[in-house]
Amino acid sequence: MSLSRRDFLTLAGASATGFVLATNLKNFSLNAANSKTATSKGFGKLVKDPQGILDLPEGFQYRVISKMGDTMTDGTKVPTRHDGMAAFAGANNTIVLVCNHELNPDGTNVVTATEAQKFDKLSQGGTTTLVIDSNRRLLEQYVSLAGTNRNCAGGTTTWGSWISCEEDVATLATNKKDDPKNVSRKHGYNFEVVPGKPVTNPVPLIAMGRFRHEAIATDPNTGIIYETEDQENSCIYRFIPKVAGDLASGGTLEALVIKGTIQLFTDVGFPQNTPKAVEWVKLENVDPEEDTLRYEAQSKGAAVFKRGEGMCYADGYIYWTCTNGGKAGKGQVFRYDVAKETVELFVESSDESVLDFPDNLIMSPFGDLIVCEDGVGEQFLVGINPQGQCYRFARNALNDKEFAGACFAPDGQTMFVNIYEPGMTLAIWGNWKA
Repeated sequence: MSLSRRDFLTLAGASATGFVLATNLKNFSLNAANSKTATSKGFGKLVKDPQGILDLPEGFQYRVISKMGDTMTDGTKVPTRHDGMAAFAGANNTIVLVCNHELNPDGTNVVTATEAQKFDKLSQGGTTTLVIDSNRRLLEQYVSLAGTNRNCAGGTTTWGSWISCEEDVATLATNKKDDPKNVSRKHGYNFEVVPGKPVTNPVPLIAMGRFRHEAIATDPNTGIIYETEDQENSCIYRFIPKVAGDLASGGTLEALVIKGTIQLFTDVGFPQNTPKAVEWVKLENVDPEEDTLRYEAQSKGAAVFKRGEGMCYADGYIYWTCTNGGKAGKGQVFRYDVAKETVELFVESSDESVLDFPDNLIMSPFGDLIVCEDGVGEQFLVGINPQGQCYRFARNALNDKEFAGACFAPDGQTMFVNIYEPGMTLAIWGNWKA
């Protein structure tokens, strides 16, 4: 998430388990519809929740695992603005969730930690970690990363860690008394969080680039990490680490170029279900003082995407959303074929009733993408089947805030998701085979 989608429209007239399960999918059909996105019945009609929190299809239920203001086991309060999240297998059949909190230095209900635990003593974002038992009950919760800004989405690595992404490029140049982005260090980086281990000395992963990060996805076969950027004229990046499992040791950062084009804009008129050959260009100034990395990429021919956000890996493909791309401005889903090195427009929403500002996404164990909406008015979790058809799986009955952080437990039986504000984490389960 960048500016809220509601704010954006006003100004204009912004899991480890997931990829392991998706990697193991067999015979995953990838034939999308050839016209504007169709709708599917999915799991059926949504049933109104008497508690007024989450409407789900018949046969499904949910539980609120944690919410803003609860006292955690480290004595601090659960922050708000729950965003990207991933689920990991823990000890003794537990599930470990690592959850981002997208907070500015001037925020309220923030991530609380000592200055020694923070990357930046003035910053209020970070992550919390939740340990959940096999009955979907919270056992433990604590701050695991602190002193960062606007921890938006992220993604998992092949070695079982969470990469938390800063969607903020505040610098010391903005360090003024009346500036709500008052900081003591440069921002715009990724940070690594190991499940079960609070980060005591946060290390920025500078070689992965300094820009308005959104999400990452790791190819388990190569260890290459793909990255999205939340800008109106964003690029798609990939990071090739020098040493697998040691991102702080550096590596090579590249940007996606569609062969035969120069700085192609993909938001309007990009042909659907038509793979385009891709190449990658190396970037030199990966840690610029200003927010200019995408301009270096575009000067070298990089394709331009409209607000790249959620990203995930599944069965040889990297999927990502472009929140308000497309002719209708309601969102797109692209996918990159790693083996063939082609990029394809998989879904383009023709109407908000189909898909409205897609943000975080994950591949489910049953072969459908689950997308978190961040649109205007009612917010839904939307499923996208292998044919590119969309259906509504859940509705935020509490308020009009976005869903975020959808991910699945190691056994594939529970989906976890956040309501952004007031921050809340929920567990959902039922007959996924329906």
